Amino acid sequence: MSNECCNGSRQVMILACSGASNVGQLSNRAAVELTQEGIGQMFCLAGIGGLLGGFVQSAKDTETMVVMDGCAVGCAKAIFNNAGIPLKNHLVLTDLGIEKNKNFKLETQDVDKVKLAVKDLINK
Repeated sequence: MSNECCNGSRQVMILACSGASNVGQLSNRAAVELTQEGIGQMFCLAGIGGLLGGFVQSAKDTETMVVMDGCAVGCAKAIFNNAGIPLKNHLVLTDLGIEKNKNFKLETQDVDKVKLAVKDLINK
């Protein structure tokens, strides 16, 4: 299964925080939708956090990636730092003006805002 997840066959790697807040879940939802739309491929941040060789190597080898953190705590960024992987494109959802809370009823306009920000990073 890990070979399928991190085989590097897609050009854009998308990694989402998926934390226990609205912004973590927005990050996850945006990553899923962008994958379904063919913009990139969602990859397993937990595999990198676990320092699993194939996951870490795939992240090091990819040319284009977007790493999303829900908030300024920066768990995804810390995972990359701990794994020794250069952070190529980093997006913090609260920097987009989305307030962090524990409400898991995600608003479509917030998901769209995150997806647009990811697309902007990819295209810069």
